[in-house]
Amino acid sequence: MVIIIQDGASEETIQNIIGKVTELGFAPHPLYGVEKTVVAVIGDKTQEQIDSLQAMPGVERIVPILRPFKLAARTVQPEGTQVDLGGGVVVGGRQVVMMAGPCAIESAEQYLSIGRFVRAAGASVLRGGIFKPRTSPHDFQGLREEGIPILRQVREELGMLLISEVLDPRGVELMHDVVDIFQIGTRNMQNFSLLTECGKSGKPVVIKRGMCATLEDLLKAAEYVLVEGNNRVILCERGIRTFEDQYRSTLDISAVPALKSMSHLPVIVDPSHAAGRTDLVPALCKAAIAAGADGLLVETHCNPLKALVDGSQALDAEQFHTLMDALRPFAHAAGREL
Repeated sequence: MVIIIQDGASEETIQNIIGKVTELGFAPHPLYGVEKTVVAVIGDKTQEQIDSLQAMPGVERIVPILRPFKLAARTVQPEGTQVDLGGGVVVGGRQVVMMAGPCAIESAEQYLSIGRFVRAAGASVLRGGIFKPRTSPHDFQGLREEGIPILRQVREELGMLLISEVLDPRGVELMHDVVDIFQIGTRNMQNFSLLTECGKSGKPVVIKRGMCATLEDLLKAAEYVLVEGNNRVILCERGIRTFEDQYRSTLDISAVPALKSMSHLPVIVDPSHAAGRTDLVPALCKAAIAAGADGLLVETHCNPLKALVDGSQALDAEQFHTLMDALRPFAHAAGREL
């Protein structure tokens, strides 16, 4: 259930409510929104316990949560959650946050080169993987631990926020001090021990929808992070597996408004992995913004023809600048900024 706090309630009053929830043996999850403060309460409750909470000073009303994803449900925070990434970058507000960079970091020179041109074009976050889960064990698996010094160097030199994929719980500690945002890839969406560890980290977490996962599956995965007290969760639509063979995956654009109706969490879109083709990326970016996406995760490379991973879907410097120039007026027309 969700306890809606009365407008103007003092912090002492809110803490008294949280204390009562704990005293009754439940797990309280306070959420401080722009308009409302709510306390999500997890655990089986009797009517007597609910009545005792309803009678407390500062409680406006209590709303039951009927969804299987308790903390991710829109009921918890009707106004929507804004995730502060740091440096003034917020996902879930007016800005459409652009995250761009290579699928895989190949060298410090390559990563710096890409970082410079995506920053110049207006990207807020630099992506780049050092651990790469590949379908074939014979494909490039990333620089792995050798990429840690590169992440640290590029972060210090460019001053950009970094997002990078983490594959297992051990990687959370390993990468904690060199990345700003953890990315959970589509293959790891239901790696529950990894989700739990990311929840404990307190860092923003982008969770990509699995290729065969429903929206409810995705929200239940998010719940593993939320239940650890980490509310900095961002959902990512990146395409699902269908019968179509003209592109890598089918971008489920309907997922954006559907997720926003189901959940308070911000939603971003990865058009690059959905398309698998550079020529489709600009149109899918526009579709995502029109559908209400809070951000984009776009693949770029200084020389896509020589990329070790996914060069066919990566935009070079000129293509990325052109994309950004085209998206700004489009975002403005949709009532957003880029």
